Amino acid sequence: MTDYEQPMAAWGPRMSDAEANAEAQRIINDIYRPTPPAQPIPTHFRDESPSQSSTEAVPVHQEDHRIVPAWAAGAAVASIGIGAGTTGIGCGAWLVLKGFASMSVTGVVAMGALFTGIAFAALCIGAALSRAKSSVSKPVYNGPVTTNTHVTTHTKGTFARSHTHLHN
Repeated sequence: MTDYEQPMAAWGPRMSDAEANAEAQRIINDIYRPTPPAQPIPTHFRDESPSQSSTEAVPVHQEDHRIVPAWAAGAAVASIGIGAGTTGIGCGAWLVLKGFASMSVTGVVAMGALFTGIAFAALCIGAALSRAKSSVSKPVYNGPVTTNTHVTTHTKGTFARSHTHLHN
């Protein structure tokens, strides 16, 4: 005889209907007991400490820690512009020459390389002249320092005219 074929009396004492209802009500109340609301997480902080007086602050020299020199960044931007320009010139040459003769793509690329070489040579000469003319300047720190600036902005109108006022 298997476990599920045993007679009902072998299962042990049974609860009355009232006891079963009371136990079911206790289990339901335990499951659906209201939990206290979670504490809100702060998403901002306001520093209420008084600010420094701007007359006591002394100008401080700040070192220049650029990763890329300015002339290198300028040369990179110019080379991107040259590349985009020569691509347009090459495409234009391809369209013009396609009408006159069936020119191969290799020929158009060769013409684009020619324009790119001329533009890159002009860029190198211009960068060399610019670097030769520029001098090293040392920044002078002698102006007033303001540490507490209040900005008021008023925006009005359909086309958003903004007026910004600085209050020191």
